[in-house]
Amino acid sequence: MRDGPDLGLRRVPTEALQTMLRQLHRGQLACPITPVALAGLGLQDLSESIMNGLRGLDAAGVRAVLVAVLGERTPR
Repeated sequence: MRDGPDLGLRRVPTEALQTMLRQLHRGQLACPITPVALAGLGLQDLSESIMNGLRGLDAAGVRAVLVAVLGERTPR
């Protein structure tokens, strides 16, 4: 059982999102994303938060979400 509201990708560090986007561009991250694939990237500790934000999305959807979130986090 969760201990609070679903925060989506808010708890996922920017570096982890950048890693995922880089691996997606390289064809090293298959979609839909699975916890096993995340473990292969060393992101197993963030699996629940990542899966809450990206579960079931195809590669185009994952790319769009990651680009949008990273864009929001980039200082202007």
